[in-house]
Amino acid sequence: MNRAFTNILTGNVEQTAEFYEDLLGLKRTGDFGWFVRLSHEDKPGFELGILNKDHDTIPEGVAKTHGGCIFTFVVSDLDVVVANAQAMQADIIQKPTDLPYGQRRLMLRDPNGTAVDISAPIR
Repeated sequence: MNRAFTNILTGNVEQTAEFYEDLLGLKRTGDFGWFVRLSHEDKPGFELGILNKDHDTIPEGVAKTHGGCIFTFVVSDLDVVVANAQAMQADIIQKPTDLPYGQRRLMLRDPNGTAVDISAPIR
């Protein structure tokens, strides 16, 4: 395998890309209008695609299916991401919560309704 990444299908590429840029500090490494590729300078090889669900490359019916997923991002400082989420007025599903397996987790939704888990090890 040469490469693997996840694409988020959306009706608003710009809004969704800005959400992940503002929340996690991801940067655009490609912007084609209908498709934006994001990555993080500290994580070479990590890519997240934001793809217009109505683009010609998306087979009919695919954008209407939902596979039930949660995006998980592990960060070193959850407080920074919580502050970003609050400043953005993000849809917070669950406030930061300590979990029994040693993680503190914030759960929110991106502009498309996708569940996003931001976790950090409990110090």
